[in-house]
This record gives sequence, C-alpha cells and structure tokens, in this order.
Amino acid sequence: MKQSQAYHSDPEILGGMLVFKSTRVPVKSLFDHLKAGDSIEVFLDGFPSVKRSQVLAVLKEMESEVLTHA
Repeated sequence: MKQSQAYHSDPEILGGMLVFKSTRVPVKSLFDHLKAGDSIEVFLDGFPSVKRSQVLAVLKEMESEVLTHA
C-alpha cells in the first residue's frame, strides 16, 4: 500500500493532523500505542476502522526514512 492510500491530511479533519485514510484516527495514535508498549494488534483492536495494511504502510515508510538517513 502506498502512502497516499494509507494516510492523508485534510484541514477539515482534526485540524489537518495526519490521519489514516477513510478514518478520523490520527497516525500519531499508532506511535503513542507503540511507545506505550502496545502491539499492532492492540492498536487495531482499539481502532477497527484502521486496516493492518495501513499500519504496515506507515511503518514501512518510516523504516525507509530512517534507513536512508543512517
């Protein structure tokens, strides 16, 4: 899944915060859960409108970003 299919920003949704596409779930919520030690499964259980493929696309993009700067 490409980034454009995983998340987006719209000034009309949560003031332009990045959200998972077709939801009102902020991408930041994923990272908050991961920092708290929650698994992806726990996050998905709490936000059933988010697809696993969206989460994996976000993580893959962040991995790519980190590894290109290493």
